[in-house]
Amino acid sequence: MIRLLLLSLCLLTLRATAATTVSAVIKDAKGAAVPDAVIALYALDGAVSSPAADQPLIEISQQDQEYTPYVTVIRVGTVIEFPNRDDIQHHIYSLSKAKRFEKPLYAPGAHESVLFDHPGIITLGCNIHDWMIAYIVVLPTPHFAKTDATGTAQLIAPSGRYRVEVWHPRLSAPQIQEVTFADGVGPLEYRLTLKPDRRIRRTLEGKTGGY
Repeated sequence: MIRLLLLSLCLLTLRATAATTVSAVIKDAKGAAVPDAVIALYALDGAVSSPAADQPLIEISQQDQEYTPYVTVIRVGTVIEFPNRDDIQHHIYSLSKAKRFEKPLYAPGAHESVLFDHPGIITLGCNIHDWMIAYIVVLPTPHFAKTDATGTAQLIAPSGRYRVEVWHPRLSAPQIQEVTFADGVGPLEYRLTLKPDRRIRRTLEGKTGGY
């Protein structure tokens, strides 16, 4: 009898922690796909995820006088490398509270790295090329995804209740809701009201060209 009860408890535990895959579809107010949106899941059932000891090395390159990728989402404790693949110098910096750092006169071929050990949104700039901008989203949860060019992303997490936060550089504030992950859950769909894109545009000569 005791063995049967233990077996039942084990089966219930496995069901509770079974991974569930849920799609997310994000569009703007006009119905156009929204790439580079970050979706993060925070468990509401008492599970707390600690930072992972080993994180993969991530790159944000400087190439063609731009940062690539535009948005990078990582977990706390991740190291990012910043290779300069241009034939000119850059001046990488962040004044963001979550991580302040500076790489002045960053020469061609340089590939220094930075550890991101606090959660938050980090804005990257370049003191030489003022149109260069990128964002790093550092999260305390392992459950996150970024939308692709079609505005879709795949989220994988154990079944349970979560707070879902959606962030985008042009969103005034994160969009938040509570969702229960379980087998058969349909796609999460969002319509975001985005601010105008205020990134500085480059002319063909590489100079700034207004908004």
